[in-house]
Amino acid sequence: MRSKETAGEFYRRFAGNNSSEPEKFNVYRIEDFEKTTPLPHYRRDFYKISLLINGSGILAYADQTYKITGPVLTFSNPMIPYSWEPIAKNEEGYFCLFTENFLSSDLTLGGLGRSPLFGVGGNHVLFPGVESLLLLKSTFEQMLRELGTGYENKYDLLRNYVRILIHEGLKIEPVKSGVRPVNSAARISNLFLELLERQFPLTSPGHVLQFKSPRDFAKQLNVHTNYLNRAVKQTTGKTTTAHITDRIIREARSLLLYSDWDIAEIGYCLGFDYGANFTIYFKKHTGESPGIFRRQTIANS
Repeated sequence: MRSKETAGEFYRRFAGNNSSEPEKFNVYRIEDFEKTTPLPHYRRDFYKISLLINGSGILAYADQTYKITGPVLTFSNPMIPYSWEPIAKNEEGYFCLFTENFLSSDLTLGGLGRSPLFGVGGNHVLFPGVESLLLLKSTFEQMLRELGTGYENKYDLLRNYVRILIHEGLKIEPVKSGVRPVNSAARISNLFLELLERQFPLTSPGHVLQFKSPRDFAKQLNVHTNYLNRAVKQTTGKTTTAHITDRIIREARSLLLYSDWDIAEIGYCLGFDYGANFTIYFKKHTGESPGIFRRQTIANS
């Protein structure tokens, strides 16, 4: 599976190899770039808000594809792979990029990645009316002006402009017309694997798995568990449970070998409230207990 595209790689796709690395926040006019650029279907490591005023293309998110004709407001999240295939040239509009480092605690704690605009299964594609479009255009222009100033608190002000974009998006009624599923089994399976892998590695005893069962993943992906199970089995040949189990066991082995956490701490991080349950699970899938695995491997190294 391809690694995430960084903000720098994304920017150079538009501006060329001689461009400088973008900051933790940047905003652009689409027409300032020399060409209309397609984007392949994979995940980025940044948040993105786009306002396409003129232009058209095919936008794919997870298991849905939208045929877009501007004006349209779109939101993307580091958790969600997406692609853009332009149809018309001479696009006009704006987009801003920002990383986790840009987010303030209230945006992070407010669950930006789980909001209806950014979250998996949410409403990422919105069609603003005339008044909303004027406000959105004005906000992007304010962001462009502010980014070029030397004001020492400009990033605080830019966060407020991002909040305006988010709140305006929340007020726009989602439009479902023009949405059609495209190869939905493959897309939803890919998204499941992305979500599974994104939980690892576990970096501290307080870092606990968020998604541990097919039902957890299905809820986050906004699909029925049975549909997720069929899609994953169809496209990978393995069950959803098998993928989750294999990844948990692989992480358990790594932590047993390379961390000094005790077995109960490792089990808790992997979703087991009691150390005994983790021991039973590990032994069932490996043939030996966590303690024996740790001792034997260290002794043989």
